[in-house]
Amino acid sequence: MDEFLRDLGLRGGEVAAAEPWWAIFVDLALVALAATIVYFVVRWALIRAAHGFAATTSTHWDDELVRSGVFSRVAWIAPAFVVHYGMGFFPTLAEGLVDGVRRVSVAVMLLVGTLAISSFLRAAEAIYDSHPEYRERPIKGYLQVFAIVVHLVAALLILAVLMNRSPWIFVSGIGAMTAVLLLIFRDTILSFVASIQLAGNDMIRVGDWIEMPGLGADGDVIEVALHTVKVQNWDKTITTIPTHRLISDSFKNWRGMAASGGRRIKRSVAIDLQTVRFLTDEEIERFGRWSLLRDYVARKREELLDANRAPGVDPSVTADLRRLTNLGTFRAWILATLRRNPAIHQEGYTLLVRQLEASGQGVPIEVYCFTTDTAWVAYEDIQSDLFDRILAMVPEFGLRVFQQPSGNDLRTLARAGAPPDTGPSSSASEREGTGE
Repeated sequence: MDEFLRDLGLRGGEVAAAEPWWAIFVDLALVALAATIVYFVVRWALIRAAHGFAATTSTHWDDELVRSGVFSRVAWIAPAFVVHYGMGFFPTLAEGLVDGVRRVSVAVMLLVGTLAISSFLRAAEAIYDSHPEYRERPIKGYLQVFAIVVHLVAALLILAVLMNRSPWIFVSGIGAMTAVLLLIFRDTILSFVASIQLAGNDMIRVGDWIEMPGLGADGDVIEVALHTVKVQNWDKTITTIPTHRLISDSFKNWRGMAASGGRRIKRSVAIDLQTVRFLTDEEIERFGRWSLLRDYVARKREELLDANRAPGVDPSVTADLRRLTNLGTFRAWILATLRRNPAIHQEGYTLLVRQLEASGQGVPIEVYCFTTDTAWVAYEDIQSDLFDRILAMVPEFGLRVFQQPSGNDLRTLARAGAPPDTGPSSSASEREGTGE
């Protein structure tokens, strides 16, 4: 055993001859025992004092420090300190052994201090997030960058202490490894720059509803960290987005909609082109008695009367006369319905009912307005109630909603023995009979 210790440089010369190997382990055991006793005493006293202080105050920050484990980690410095200075009480120990144990104890103190700083940063984040006015601007990314720097510095110092070299030697070597470090920390650098841009431009906050179809994200932001942004989708799944992708790729943030107090309805109903026609006098009289259309019909009557009395208009030529159509009256009814709906914004928001370009799927009548309630469930209820009523009222105007033929339609035609309707050209006689 003596030869083994001598080979390791832990014993030397006359000291080795004066003290047997088992005495060395007794000395080390005494130091370890003293360090263990000091650890438990300091840990008990420190944590007890911290808990007592936190219980007597009404502030929140001291509770977070206790909860994050800062004091329990700081307690580990005491036994390392005892080991470092306790080795000096045994002058018979080899100088190489004393130096090696002391260097390890210093490294342990640096490591414990680094872990305590990490716990303190977590507590600082929790204290910061506890304030509602700051919760929407998370600092987790910046704290993570600071923690990375602390860990890198601690790693250099620990390595320098264990190797008994100056830390500047390792710092100077980092310059030659810059390319490798840039490759290793590429994502960290990109994420850090992206975090600064996101925070500086207020592009995203915790609680925002964002939509990023390219990455399958559609829901609320629940965490903004250095490397990732977590989004809880509406199906309760979690999508993790690299922070730098929010800068390089496009995404939609619905915060503006929620803050404005209005949520847009933009939906259309396709009307069958074959059902569009002029109104008869009886229909005009009937619509004129409706409260929603009374003013519209009266105004249009005067407008059309003046237009049809204009010079050059021949009353005997149908094509020269302006007349009310069922489609135009239907649009006026929808607009009046929206004007009377308390769940629709009437001022400060666009409100219109327009006719889009006709196609092979009919002529779309689009409703464009904003609801007063931006909550998803309430918004869907308002929209559904509105279009339930619109779809149910379409036949009242002699119109028909366009719908692709289904299998049941084809079977009905086959049983009736009638040729399928091929389009507007097949019903010209019907339109002539309606005065079109």
